[in-house]
Amino acid sequence: MDETTPENETTPVAPPASLSAFLLYFLKLGTFGFGGPIALVGYMQRDLVDQRKWVAKEDYVEGLAFSQLSPGPLAAQLAMYLGWMRAGFLGAALTGLAFVLPSFLMVLALAAAYIQYGGMGWIQGVFYGIKAAVIAIIARSAWKLTKLTLAKDVLLWFVFAISALFTAITQKESILLFIGSGLLVLLIRAFPRKTTAPTLVLFPWFITGLTGAPADHGTLTRVFLFFTEAGAFVFGSGLAIVPFLREGVVDRYHWLNTQQFLDSVAVAMITPGPVVITSGFIGYLAAGPVGACLAAAGVFIPPFLFVVLLAPYYKKFGSNPKVKACIAGVTAAATGAIAGAAFVLGRQAIGDIPTAIICLATLAVLVSTKKVPEPILILIAGGVGILISHGN
Repeated sequence: MDETTPENETTPVAPPASLSAFLLYFLKLGTFGFGGPIALVGYMQRDLVDQRKWVAKEDYVEGLAFSQLSPGPLAAQLAMYLGWMRAGFLGAALTGLAFVLPSFLMVLALAAAYIQYGGMGWIQGVFYGIKAAVIAIIARSAWKLTKLTLAKDVLLWFVFAISALFTAITQKESILLFIGSGLLVLLIRAFPRKTTAPTLVLFPWFITGLTGAPADHGTLTRVFLFFTEAGAFVFGSGLAIVPFLREGVVDRYHWLNTQQFLDSVAVAMITPGPVVITSGFIGYLAAGPVGACLAAAGVFIPPFLFVVLLAPYYKKFGSNPKVKACIAGVTAAATGAIAGAAFVLGRQAIGDIPTAIICLATLAVLVSTKKVPEPILILIAGGVGILISHGN
């Protein structure tokens, strides 16, 4: 994040904005903030630190470091941290809600349309092209994350490679591998040789997803617990959640097939706000609007709790080399899992020459220029997909 991390120096700060103005800013950012986590944290620095001076530069730097070191989608967690700095617990809660709500409502509408019209030819054509572009974006993001988190650190590259190979070969993600990676780096670096639940009474539509049958209480509980677990193991980029979600959603619970999962990732790419908002889309397909709410709530609860419970102690413990070593190992493993997931998903999504061309063309544009936003590339790929499907 060298392009967004400012110098750690004291700068004049304007009088604090009202809480309503602060929340309105994050509501707008959640509505129009395209570009992924790197871009979103850059917008916050530009708008809140450099231009409006609502946030002190040193507070922003501390918040950015805290968000990188702890589980949670980077941009959403930084927004919550800045909200906590502004108004404590209430500020963190309202800021996180304002930032996430616009994209959640968008994916809710898209999920309803997907269930209603997903079988139509033109929709299938759109996602035929989009899925190939998504693979290129995931691969490019994995490469950027390796440069950002691993640099020239041989140990972290070793952890990355093991995690990538494990994910690619087994087509699964292991939380134990993440934990073990963190402990491995910690040991090497920091310790050198010296009841029955009540039944929900709801209108069936509110808990009905792709299957057409209302989800039972067990499914709703699993949706919430699974996405809460996912939110607790996302480090840095929201794309770190992709391999974890694929293993659980497709292989373990069979809520979606691989194509539907790729479509879910694509929806997250073309909407503003944090990438992990795809949880709402997946939750909707699995268990209707209630499933969407449970999935989105679950994935954002862990980062929120980390902010409001641990931020006060961050200055005391954040610079501890043992903490940093453990987090570095976990982050390297997570980055490797993203690379492995890109291979697995790519093998399933790119099945013919047109999808291969779309993927390579998207990757070429991403590598050669930063002027074309990712949502635009995805929309173009969708248009190409329609043309190809109609031509066939």
